[in-house]
Amino acid sequence: MELRAGARLLRILLLWATCCRRAQGDCPRGYTSVIDVSNGGSWGDWTWPEMCPEGFFAGGFSLKVEPSRGIPGDDTALNGIRLHCTRGQAGLNTHVVESQAGRWGAWSEPLWCPDSSFLVAFSLRVEAPVTVSDNTAANNVRFRCSDSAELEGPGLSWGDFGDWSDRCPKGMCGLQTKIQEPKGLRDDTALNDVRFFCCCS
Repeated sequence: MELRAGARLLRILLLWATCCRRAQGDCPRGYTSVIDVSNGGSWGDWTWPEMCPEGFFAGGFSLKVEPSRGIPGDDTALNGIRLHCTRGQAGLNTHVVESQAGRWGAWSEPLWCPDSSFLVAFSLRVEAPVTVSDNTAANNVRFRCSDSAELEGPGLSWGDFGDWSDRCPKGMCGLQTKIQEPKGLRDDTALNDVRFFCCCS
């Protein structure tokens, strides 16, 4: 029984590897790679991915941010990220994708890459865990555009920006967030981490 299950698993892995090689080489519909960073928060679970329509790439973004609540409020800071997908003309014929977001805060106005360029890399600002105070996890995000411009979101200033992610060859085409569900009267952090999908067409 164990040998049969092992053989079946091996066949699945081989099929997956073959499909991935084909996707990387031929670049069919769908993503070709995933970019992430190493300093994301540790709480919560990965939610569902959301993708731009075929042929669209993220030319801009907006953030859902809860302002500082002071003492003794429970701060969550960054709650959500939206990608604004275009065919290269900022603000025209856009589609918005966001994965799951936390319940607190309000959405900012979009920030756009200049000259019809696309988002290709990111860096996440994260507050390290604290044991006797209010945890916030992810606070802000920066993006790098394909024309090398950098955009920083209107998030909060707690924590530090980590290293930049790898770079998408053409542009980001989707995202997936890691969200801590509301904890009632306990310490909430909302968005902890994010990963982005790269497409080539």
